Amino acid sequence: MIEVDLEEEKREIIRRYRKLLRHAKPILKSGDARIIKKAFYMSMEAHKDMRRKSGEPYIFHPLEVAQICVSEIGLGTTSIVSALLHDVVEDTEVELADIERGYGKKVASIIDGLTKIAGVFDQGSSQQAENFRKMLLTLSDDVRVILIKLADRLHNMRTLGSMPRDKQLKIANETIYLYAPLAHRLGLYAIKSELEDLYLRYTDGDAYRHIASKINATKDARSKFIRNFIKPIKDELNGQSFQYEIKGRPKSIHSIHNKMKKQNVPFEEVYDLFAVRIIVDTELENEKAACWQAYSIVTDYYQPNPDRLRDWISIPKSNGYESLHTTVMSGRGQWVEVQIRTRRMDEIAEKGYAAHWKYKESKNGDADKGLELWIGKVREILEQNDASAIEFVDDFRSNLFQEEVFAFTPKGDLVTMPNGSTALDFAFDIHTEVGAHCLGAKVNQKLVPLNYVLKNGDQVEILTSKKQKPNEDWLKYVVTSKAKSKIKDSLKEEKKQFVVEGKEVVKRKLKQLKIGFTQEALMQLTDHFDVKTPTDLFYLIGKGKIDHSLIKKFNEKKEEEHKYRRVTDPKGMQSQIKKVREKDFDLLLIGEDMDVVDYKFAKCCNPIPGDDVFGFVTVNDGIKIHRTTCPNAAELLSNYGYRVVKAKWTSSQDNSFLAGLRIIGTDRMGLINDVSSIISGELKVNMRSITINTEGGIFEGEIQLYVSDTKHVDQLIGKLEVVPGVVSVTRDN
Repeated sequence: MIEVDLEEEKREIIRRYRKLLRHAKPILKSGDARIIKKAFYMSMEAHKDMRRKSGEPYIFHPLEVAQICVSEIGLGTTSIVSALLHDVVEDTEVELADIERGYGKKVASIIDGLTKIAGVFDQGSSQQAENFRKMLLTLSDDVRVILIKLADRLHNMRTLGSMPRDKQLKIANETIYLYAPLAHRLGLYAIKSELEDLYLRYTDGDAYRHIASKINATKDARSKFIRNFIKPIKDELNGQSFQYEIKGRPKSIHSIHNKMKKQNVPFEEVYDLFAVRIIVDTELENEKAACWQAYSIVTDYYQPNPDRLRDWISIPKSNGYESLHTTVMSGRGQWVEVQIRTRRMDEIAEKGYAAHWKYKESKNGDADKGLELWIGKVREILEQNDASAIEFVDDFRSNLFQEEVFAFTPKGDLVTMPNGSTALDFAFDIHTEVGAHCLGAKVNQKLVPLNYVLKNGDQVEILTSKKQKPNEDWLKYVVTSKAKSKIKDSLKEEKKQFVVEGKEVVKRKLKQLKIGFTQEALMQLTDHFDVKTPTDLFYLIGKGKIDHSLIKKFNEKKEEEHKYRRVTDPKGMQSQIKKVREKDFDLLLIGEDMDVVDYKFAKCCNPIPGDDVFGFVTVNDGIKIHRTTCPNAAELLSNYGYRVVKAKWTSSQDNSFLAGLRIIGTDRMGLINDVSSIISGELKVNMRSITINTEGGIFEGEIQLYVSDTKHVDQLIGKLEVVPGVVSVTRDN
């Protein structure tokens, strides 16, 4: 038992509280300090007997969340009070009515938005997704709910080290899936980068440490390079009497890791490892001219890449981000990204939405209008979306977490759409009726089909016909929530009739097979035909897309009873999870304890012994083992964290597991023979298949082979990498 110095703890609490007040002082109005003090003492009293997993007193957490709100987001008194009290309703005896009495409706409403939903959820729903939807409902009234939630999540991620491994995975994946993109969308780039880096640190620690050590090792060389790079620019800016600041910084670990994976290159070959930022101090009316002047100075000394110029000053991003980005070739033959912006733009880029309030009075700009439009779109999705919470979250992410494309109407009005939007999305964005009767479009005076993907600068004219009406294929042509929702509404009426007819057919067929028309039978049918709901099944049968005679085959298969227990209700799912966990203390052993529980390896990531893995309880297929780096991990762990079981390899048996290797190299005579002799000769590994493509002197091969564990794979990769002509060997999922 660790000895706790209570007196020292009290002093530390007061130190943190005073630090908070010190940082908040510039924004406090008369009486604010008194309200913050009252909230602090209420929070301290409510949490007095609680400790965090790290052993620290719980009050540290609300104090740190409030500190992030002030120092890193730039929020005010209402947010500080809400942050200090954000957990009291959820975790203590304090009720929302007490908050409203003591601090008013606004604080109570924010805390209500931050309080998780209690209670039982329907099968197929997810508590995390339901909580996210609830939080977004309050976003349309008060964006501070999301900002405080991001501060809360950032502090949880900073202190994730004290949590058990399964919790780390769940929280980290939920963060990358929902909260990092949300921080990006609200313009909080510093917070977004830190959340992404922390995600990588806890899900792929080796990759994180490798890149961090490389960044550290190259620090001196990088500083020298940046000094030499910016010297002529500084001299010129000084000569032209600019007031400015220049910063050079490495890209985030997560973005470097993404580039390494995407381009399949080592750290040394990622060409834009760092960015140089020029921040100009100038009057509001002179901002644009000053930024372009600075751009002109940079490009006088260094050759720019014309394909890498991004002008977010003329058309700011909808989250308010304004900046000029260019990539230039340095004297040493290295690409360097240069960002040029003013002091105001830099503060908005760092503190996002909150910084807009500061500048709202002085500038009625498009950036602010863009944020209002964005929140309007959030409201629109919330109003239109009657799908499950998980579908809602997916829809929200795909619509609002991606970059934008700018197009124009025939009259020259600017329309901002999500990247990937089509001519049909554009039609629905103009008006529901225009979308519903859309035949096609003219883009830049040329006829294009409905599914034409818009590009920046396209001028779009929509062609309509009264005879045209939406059909199911249209759902494949659109990406925006508005278009999907309106097409679904139009199809609903038509669908109802098919559903009624299909239901009658299913009833009749089940009666013939002497099977009751029960919920269980319907769930088994939907699973067999791989559809989401019984209504979808009725519709497909009613429309003739599923032949009703196949129901007989379903019955034959049903009689062969699957070796995994099927779970057809939420209670059943909970009991299955409970059984798994009771059997082995919340830990699924893989290897010699084959009798602990039935499991399968997930095909999406093909785990092998030695991989960092987790177990996932499926509805119909027992437990699936996934790698923690599986492409589907973020979605599974963020939406269904309660179905995750810790998994660990026991000492490996003489089992073989299928793994894939990808080999790239320069083509030469005898290369394939060298590769295959190492695999099957030297290392006695059985190959299942080998596919080689050669083009222009380059060969690319994919090999499926049987291995015993990750060490075996690493050994194999090491041997293959030294074969003359082989450039890289990587493991494929």
